[in-house]
Amino acid sequence: MKQNKPAGESAAANAMNVKDRKSLEVVVHKRHIVAIGERLYAESVELLRELVNNAYDADAEEVHVTVAPDRIEVRDDGTGMDEAGLQEYFVIGSEDKVIHARSPRFHRERIGQFGIGKFASLSAASRFEVVTRRGRFAARVVFDKEDWERTRGVWRLPCEILEPSAERGDGTTVVLSGLTKSFDVEQAADKIRESVPLKASHFAVFLNGRRLAPRSYTGQKIAFLDGCRFGPVSGEVVIVPRTQADPLDLGIEVKVKGATIKKDLFGMETWGPAVARVKGEVHANFLPITSDRGGFVTDSPEYQEFLALMEKVVAVIRRKLGKEADRREDLRAGRAVKEALQRVLEALKLNPDFSPFGPIPAGDGERGIGGGAAVAKGAAGADPAEDGGGAKPKTKRKRNPAIKKITPNAIVKRIRFGDKVVSVCLDHFGESGPECFSEGNAVYVNRDHPLFVRESRKPGPYTMYIARLLTQEISLMKENRNPRAAFNRQSKLLRDAFSRD
Repeated sequence: MKQNKPAGESAAANAMNVKDRKSLEVVVHKRHIVAIGERLYAESVELLRELVNNAYDADAEEVHVTVAPDRIEVRDDGTGMDEAGLQEYFVIGSEDKVIHARSPRFHRERIGQFGIGKFASLSAASRFEVVTRRGRFAARVVFDKEDWERTRGVWRLPCEILEPSAERGDGTTVVLSGLTKSFDVEQAADKIRESVPLKASHFAVFLNGRRLAPRSYTGQKIAFLDGCRFGPVSGEVVIVPRTQADPLDLGIEVKVKGATIKKDLFGMETWGPAVARVKGEVHANFLPITSDRGGFVTDSPEYQEFLALMEKVVAVIRRKLGKEADRREDLRAGRAVKEALQRVLEALKLNPDFSPFGPIPAGDGERGIGGGAAVAKGAAGADPAEDGGGAKPKTKRKRNPAIKKITPNAIVKRIRFGDKVVSVCLDHFGESGPECFSEGNAVYVNRDHPLFVRESRKPGPYTMYIARLLTQEISLMKENRNPRAAFNRQSKLLRDAFSRD
C-alpha cells in the first residue's frame, strides 16, 4: 500500500537521504532588545503614557508622576507585584494581560497587551529601576543599560528583596535616571491627558503635584452609539466656537480601552478651517493596534468596519456645521438688510420726489424695521374718540405686502415708508434666476445669484450691495418707462444713503 508523504516535505528534500536531525536555537542579541525600546516610539514623552497606563492596569487609584531635569518617577498605589508577577513583568510578549483582560479590583479593561512598553524607557534613560510591594513581599530591580549590554551571556537582572516598609502600602514605583533626553512638563501633561483614561472612576493622576483633569470642550455636542459585528462604537464630538478652534490640534481621538491611540480626521481634512472646530473622541475597543500603540492595523476587517461607521458620524458633523453656517449667514444677511433699509429710508427723506410712496415724514420709519411683527399696528393718524368715555373707533389695519416664500428659511424684513409698508425678502431662486425683482411693494433678492454669493462674503460691501438692489427696485417703482431717469435716481439715492460714511 502506498503511503502519503508528509505535507511539509519539498521535492528537493525527498530526493535526499536524511542522515540526522537537529534543532537550531533562535537567539536575539541583547542590543536588539535595547533597540526595540529606543525605536519603539516616535517621541520619548510617550513612555510616560505607558508607565501611567501600567498603573491603571494594576488598579491604582492615584498615580504621582514627577518630572525633573535629572530623573522621572512614576509612583502608584496599585496592587503591586509579588515575585511571580515581577518575573512576568520582564517577559517580552507576555500574554498575562490578554488572559486576565480585566483588573481584579475595579474590573478595568486592561490597556497593555505586549509587555514591551517598559523598554521604551531606554530611549530616554540609561537606568530603569522598579520598586514594588504586594503584601509581605517587596523588591527592587535595576535595569542598567550599560551593564545589560556588557554581560552578553547573562539574561537575568539583579533583584533585591526588601523589607516591606511600614509607611508604604502596596504599589509600584518606577524611577528613570541617567536621562539622555529632556522632558517638557506641559508636553508631558498633554500626552497624559490625551492617552490615559483620566475619566475612569477611582483614578487620578498627579504631575509634579498638580492633578490632571481630562480634556473637555464647550460647544455643540454630537453623541453617538453604533456597532458592528466586532463590537460597539461610541463617542462624542463637539463643534467648538470659532474662538476655540486650534489649527495645530486637529482630529478626533480614537480610543481603545480608554487610551488614545491616534487622532484621525476621517476625510475632514478637505473642509478647510472648519475642521479645526471639530474635537472629541470615539471609543472602539475591538480595534487591533500596532505594537508601538501609535496606530491601527488598517487592513484588518475590524478597522474597515470601523471606518464605515465613522463615515456616518462625519456626515452628521458636516450637516451640523452646515446648519450652523446657515444660521450665522442668516443673521449677517438680516443685519445687512436692516441697515440697508434704514439708509435708503434716510435717503428718500432727503429726496422726497424720488419716493414712489409719497413724501416720507421726517420721523417715520424708526420703529418699522424688522420682521412682520415689528411693523407698527393700526393706521397712522386715526381719529381719537369724540368723548373721553366712549370707545375709540376701529381703524382699518393696513396689511403688509404679501410675500411668496420659496424656502422656509427665507429672510423677510419690513419698513414703513409713510403710509406704505415695503417688504424685502431674501430667498433662494436658483443660480440662473434674476438677481432681484419686485412685485407690488415687495422686493425679492436672490441669495443664489453669483453676485450675491460673492458680495455676501465681504462684511463691508454687503450692506452696499443690498442697498444697490433696493434703490434699483424703488427707482423702477417710481418710473419704469425711462430707465436712464431711474438709473440717475438710484445713483443719487445711493450717494445720499452712504454720504455719512
